[in-house]
Amino acid sequence: MKSLKNIALILVIIGGLNWGLIGLLGFDLVAAIFGAMSLLSKIVYILVGLSAVYVAIDFLKKG
Repeated sequence: MKSLKNIALILVIIGGLNWGLIGLLGFDLVAAIFGAMSLLSKIVYILVGLSAVYVAIDFLKKG
């Protein structure tokens, strides 16, 4: 279970960094690596979103 938390946290950090790049520079790193709205990009975005939900629920349970 700890490795799932670590993976989720890493994906949330990647998502946060990607949004920071979009906000600051207008550069979408995920799209640059996998192609704009390609299947792989969509999978990454979905995994980041699910990870954010998982981390938020885990945080609320501890609080």
